[in-house]
Amino acid sequence: MDVARPDLKRKKQRKRMIFGSLAVLAVIAITVAVSSLEPAAREVDRATVWTDTVKRGEMLRSVRGAGTLVPEEIRWIAAETQGRVERILIDPGATVEPESVILELSDPDTEQAAEDAQLALASAEANYIDLKVRLESQVLDQEANLARVKADYQSAVLDAKANQELFDHGLIPDIDLESAKLNAEQLTVRYEIEQKRIKKFAESVEAQLAVERNRVEQARTLATLRGARLKALQVRAGIQGVVQLVPVEEGERVAPGTNLARVADPTELRADVRIAETQAKDIQVGQQAKIDTRNGIIDGHVVRIDPSVQQGTVTVEVALDGALPRGARPDLSVDGTIELERLVDVLYVGRPVYGQPNSKVGMYKIGADGETAQLVQVHLGRSSTTTVEVIEGLLEGDEVILTDSSQWSDAERIRLR
Repeated sequence: MDVARPDLKRKKQRKRMIFGSLAVLAVIAITVAVSSLEPAAREVDRATVWTDTVKRGEMLRSVRGAGTLVPEEIRWIAAETQGRVERILIDPGATVEPESVILELSDPDTEQAAEDAQLALASAEANYIDLKVRLESQVLDQEANLARVKADYQSAVLDAKANQELFDHGLIPDIDLESAKLNAEQLTVRYEIEQKRIKKFAESVEAQLAVERNRVEQARTLATLRGARLKALQVRAGIQGVVQLVPVEEGERVAPGTNLARVADPTELRADVRIAETQAKDIQVGQQAKIDTRNGIIDGHVVRIDPSVQQGTVTVEVALDGALPRGARPDLSVDGTIELERLVDVLYVGRPVYGQPNSKVGMYKIGADGETAQLVQVHLGRSSTTTVEVIEGLLEGDEVILTDSSQWSDAERIRLR
């Protein structure tokens, strides 16, 4: 017969309670330990990141943009009259002088108008000469008449004096003296009238000749204009340079004002650099610039800033101060760098892909072990093409990652492998 052992039962229950409590404590300890551990750092391939070291010193602020070389002097040659393109004598790329004929036009109406104008000028000149001869003949007649009146006047004065002496000696009656004086007075008046008449006639002659001269000048001006249009059928370069474009074909009919050719001087070039509108606000006239033609770098300075924005860029004109390198020609693609200012004794670092000037961004600072990087907040200041000012968040000598880190932005730490 079995004997009941209540003390053993109590011992077993006690052991279960002790083991259960220990198990609970162990679970709690493990949970606390695991929760206190830092999360595993995300691994990033070192070959895919671009790094730079924070430096202190002088920082050159500049902006960069693509552009082209543009001639300072460009001449579009337009048709002065309608016509048909007969021959193209010079093709694009050829060097020309001011009197070089690039192409020839033909137009019968222009040729006929020039000939008619020359005939009208010859007729006007002949009419002027004829009128001048006739008026000069009339002037001679007037002068001859004046000479006769003058002779009669002088003779009458002498007769009056002679009769006065005879009358004083009692040799003639007073009626003869009065008759002589009256004749002298009449001829005096007539002589004065003839003098005034010839003066007025001279003024009339000059007026008539002036009218005819005006007609001659009008005819000459018209003939010159029509002659210039006839000469313009031979399209000349007008300047020394290179033919860039001839946008017409032989046999084509053109109207007045149609562009026939473009000539540029290749020895005087400037650079038109397109700068992003967000970076153009600090550009000023006179700032220094460097133009990279990929065959040499030319010094220059800003001479004009386009007030309008085209497709997100601002065009900046740069005058070239240095000599043109070999191969420099109009429409050549170039890169331009414009110097804005020099900042003295500032912290700066390479410009991160995602960093904007005067903003706060998260950047990964590489630790002393060179394998881990911690996310830190950095306050950026003024920026340049390749560098940016560091206001706070980094110290001189810190190494940071400049590559776009948006794909790791949720990780406080990363490990470089």
